[in-house]
Amino acid sequence: MPESADSTESGDGVEAPPAGAEVTAAEIARLAGVGRAAVSNWRRRHADFPRPVGGTATSPSFALAEVEAWLRAQGKLAELPPAERVWQYLSGHPEGAATALVRTGCVLLLAAEEPGVREAADAADDPARALADALAPVLDRRFGTGHGRAVPAPEAAWFDAPTLTLVRAAAELAAGEGAAETYAFLLGRQLEAHPRQYAPTPEALAGLMAALAGPASAVLDPACGSGGLLLAAEGASVLRGQEADGQLAALTALRLALRPGGARAVDVRAADTLRADALAGEAADAVLCHPPFNERNWGHDALAYDPRWEYGFPARTESELAWVQHCLARLRDGGTAVLLMPPAAAARRSGRRVRADLLRRGALRAVVALPPGAAPPHHLPLHLWVLRRPGRERTATPELLLVDAGSPGAQAGEPHPWEAVRATVLDAWRAFDRDGALAEQPGVARSLPAIDLLDDDTDLTPARHLPPATAGDDGQLADVGERVAETLRRTLSLAPEALTPPAAGRAPVATVGELARTGALTLRSGTAVAAGSRSGARVVLTDHDVLTGVAPTATLAPGDPDPAPDELLREGDVVVPVLGAGGLGGAPGVATAARVVDAAGAGAALGRNLTLLRPDPDALDPWFLAGFLRATANHRQASSYASAATRLDVRRIRLPRLPLAEQREYGARFAAVAAFEESLRLAARLGGQLVQGLHDGLTGPALPPS
Repeated sequence: MPESADSTESGDGVEAPPAGAEVTAAEIARLAGVGRAAVSNWRRRHADFPRPVGGTATSPSFALAEVEAWLRAQGKLAELPPAERVWQYLSGHPEGAATALVRTGCVLLLAAEEPGVREAADAADDPARALADALAPVLDRRFGTGHGRAVPAPEAAWFDAPTLTLVRAAAELAAGEGAAETYAFLLGRQLEAHPRQYAPTPEALAGLMAALAGPASAVLDPACGSGGLLLAAEGASVLRGQEADGQLAALTALRLALRPGGARAVDVRAADTLRADALAGEAADAVLCHPPFNERNWGHDALAYDPRWEYGFPARTESELAWVQHCLARLRDGGTAVLLMPPAAAARRSGRRVRADLLRRGALRAVVALPPGAAPPHHLPLHLWVLRRPGRERTATPELLLVDAGSPGAQAGEPHPWEAVRATVLDAWRAFDRDGALAEQPGVARSLPAIDLLDDDTDLTPARHLPPATAGDDGQLADVGERVAETLRRTLSLAPEALTPPAAGRAPVATVGELARTGALTLRSGTAVAAGSRSGARVVLTDHDVLTGVAPTATLAPGDPDPAPDELLREGDVVVPVLGAGGLGGAPGVATAARVVDAAGAGAALGRNLTLLRPDPDALDPWFLAGFLRATANHRQASSYASAATRLDVRRIRLPRLPLAEQREYGARFAAVAAFEESLRLAARLGGQLVQGLHDGLTGPALPPS
């Protein structure tokens, strides 16, 4: 294989990273096989640690060559996996990672379809020209030759020295891992590295949308982004997409083409869908779409007389209703479209006329309210709209299915189980689609004649039309009452008697900071960015979870890398919130919570505004530590005001210096108090459910006053 122009070696024979490559603190941690907290420590403690060369103040980047040299000199450089080395070549490419990934994906496609041709081209006297010539027919065959094709025609200029080094390393990795797997890894890292630029649809939500659309031969996504919705359309023989970002469109086209056993035909175009529909002549069996929300510059003035507005010209503020009508216009008669929509689209007065016409003509078939956290923006309970293009035979009295999937299977203070959400939505939709109507399920689902929804607002928010679910509706009120009584009995049995400290005399004290310096415990601040519950994502323990005494309720935000193993919670760790709203009763620095992590919490990531204390089990008892962390006197002297809140300096917390046996005496008593507290919390939650059930029963038909 010819030697590339930029292939250099360091003094110990290790190939040097590409010039200009940069790495973040998280990537430095991967290089050294440590957690990100260790990298922060090195930056503070070592004056010769490389200085940032880019990024931002809160997320700096460093020159990879300098970092590797420093790690090697310190003996901290772990053996770099081949996949990480390829990512370094890609992220440090002089023309940008996205451009380099497109070229790499093209070569991986060539390697997958014609491995002998790729190897021969790479070994030619002019490998750049040979690779471009070999790629041209493969790309034409897979992506067509029409105007607006996402993957551009290859040129010899693509394959300069840095790119040849990159594609050779990627091809070598693909020989062992597979071309599709290699590309998926690199694309995944690119999406993670730019979370604000890319907003992929979560895999579980994409699967639900594809299931709602049903089996389809030809599937279209007119705002395809990174292709998650098209990937979820299993069994489709033709996948079509359009994306305004040209580089992202190319990355998506290659992702779909490299997918093993994927569609026979992939057609992804790079253009603005609403202004320049590149697939106007192609009808689809199903359309899946996660359109951009709240656009103001979507082409309102230029598209006033567009034939797609069959159900009414959308207002300037109703870009989502423009996407709805575009999707309907690209369906065959009887085809189904599923769109992810902001909840405001169901209720804004500016869109009521379009919504009304969609209802009258039977095009809008279902509105599903999802629990918060299903997709970005995670704080909103987004909606799914299911639409069907009316055929020649139209229903005289169409009905609309309304589903609120925010409650199935969820208990107070717990995350929504995605499996229950999926089952609730699909069961309701399939029954409705089969029968044309659905029996009422209080608080969950019902269908209504379109005529009943046509008023001055035509508000289609599911919760406004569903009868409330009450415990008395299905005989659960008595069960809740019994659980309250049983929990209260258990709580009373756990109530500790007046406690006195174990006879230990006046022991010397030590601060948490002193104990950390002597190695008796390790301190770490939480950094994980928490988002809503996402299927398969790493769970995150938040400060709210600790304060309310519940299991982790959130998951890592999309794009946030998974923490290193030593950064995850372990059984016996102690976690304490460091921010409070002025303490209990408005007094500064009054303790609110500290948690000893149990087996159920182990493996979670540590959220922001939390401090982790990991005691050495041979020096400190975790319950002893947690108990003194909650002492009112400790919090008063270790807290300070931070704007409207108080901030706890955990290092200033004081503990008595006691032998381990005596610590365990304290610990056993603190654990008993914690069990009593947890039982009180459960009684309060169940009591709240019972009280609400009684109110709902008395205000509804299920439990009339006697």
